[in-house]
Amino acid sequence: MRRFASQYLDFFRLPDVATLMGVALLSRMPIGMVGLAMLMFLREALGSYALAGTVSGAYFVAMAVGAPIQGRLIDRSGPKLTLAVTGVVHPLSLLAILLASRAGAGFPVVVAAAALAGLFAMPITVLTRTLWRHRFTREEDRRRAFSVDAVLIEVNFTLGPAITALVFAFAGATAAFALAIAVTVAALLIFVASPALKHFRPEKHGDRHMLGPLTEPRLLLVFAATFGITTSFGFLEVGYPGFATALAAPALGGLFLSVNSLGSATGGAIFGGLSLRAPIERQFAITTGLMIVPLLLHWFVDAPFAFAAVAFVAGVAIAPSIACQSVLVSRLAPSHYATEAFTWSSTFIVSGLGAGMAIGGWLIETAGPKAPFLAGAGVMAAVSLGVLILLPRK
Repeated sequence: MRRFASQYLDFFRLPDVATLMGVALLSRMPIGMVGLAMLMFLREALGSYALAGTVSGAYFVAMAVGAPIQGRLIDRSGPKLTLAVTGVVHPLSLLAILLASRAGAGFPVVVAAAALAGLFAMPITVLTRTLWRHRFTREEDRRRAFSVDAVLIEVNFTLGPAITALVFAFAGATAAFALAIAVTVAALLIFVASPALKHFRPEKHGDRHMLGPLTEPRLLLVFAATFGITTSFGFLEVGYPGFATALAAPALGGLFLSVNSLGSATGGAIFGGLSLRAPIERQFAITTGLMIVPLLLHWFVDAPFAFAAVAFVAGVAIAPSIACQSVLVSRLAPSHYATEAFTWSSTFIVSGLGAGMAIGGWLIETAGPKAPFLAGAGVMAAVSLGVLILLPRK
């Protein structure tokens, strides 16, 4: 334990590291607030979950499309111009959603505003991940940084919805959405005022291709694995609420998801403090493989307490697997595609989550509430085996 603690103490004593981790936590609070606050507000303003879901879907699809474009611009000219443009357009577009919905401007206007907000979503999360590549040269330091980063994201996804739900309960959906917009502006100011931007070094040399980092075969394999992993995460997102509904206790769905996130944060904290000699490709195969058994165990457990315990264990390897994936993206991406590679990673993450939630919902309807967990185990087995065979250390 002393050696474990010393690893983290030495890491956080490095110049700017503690400050940058604090900035990463605060500047990414919107990722746990905007989506939920928007959905709750639109459900109330438009009077339909279907319409609210369509607007939210337009927002996230536009975000997935716009992210690689922003990444390429950042790699060419640095992050300041992109942050300046998105820092104005994104919050104003979110405000337009609020005002248009309240004024009854019509569904097409609201969808258009949501698509514009998604297309110009501020790239702070991607910039934070790219930051660790620029800040650290040693792979061990990068692995530790991405491990802590994964833990902080779990904190964002725990605190953000909790704050949103609290404001919603006491002040209503409009206040919750307005707060999310204000937090978005505050996040930009925190990031810009921090030491983060000084670590970015745009690479203007090197041959560029229309497909950017997608021309790198090994990086494509990592993206394919990313899609598979996040598809399994999407299965969990619908699997836990689905099982809770089958128990006639829908509120337990949120509890199971929270416990799973807690397991992920715990696993990420442990993983970041370890000194590992195995190549990162092997670590990636192992961490994804470790999820197979706990995912299968969901099939054999029915009691809520035991099911929550299994959910915690199933989450332990999530953050470590994402940390390994991030290290691989940072290593395999050519320097002149550093940011764009992480935006493509985000696109595959969002796509995988969406696919998993869609397929998982269909599985629940046709094969029962535990079917998504079996499907997730199968996908994780395929990912782990594929990484082990197709992604040897170069």
